[in-house]
Amino acid sequence: MYLAAEKKKELFKKHGKSEFDTGAPEGQIALFTFRIQHLTQHLKENKKDLVTERSLVRLVGKRRKLLDYLKNKDIQRYRAVIKELKIRK
Repeated sequence: MYLAAEKKKELFKKHGKSEFDTGAPEGQIALFTFRIQHLTQHLKENKKDLVTERSLVRLVGKRRKLLDYLKNKDIQRYRAVIKELKIRK
């Protein structure tokens, strides 16, 4: 699998509060961003994979909702996540 448990822990440790805090919005956004990048790369090679395309659109929507939540809750954390993950506004 492309996303091993060690990689998840590393993402949550780097972007969240700790590697065990999987509920932090920053960690979830980082995880979604990693998965979005992986699916985007897959779709560049397999243009007719409509199921993956639908999954990608759903993931982008989930990440957008989390970003909106973080923006309304704490604008400084939102800006830090955007800058760190290099996500367009």
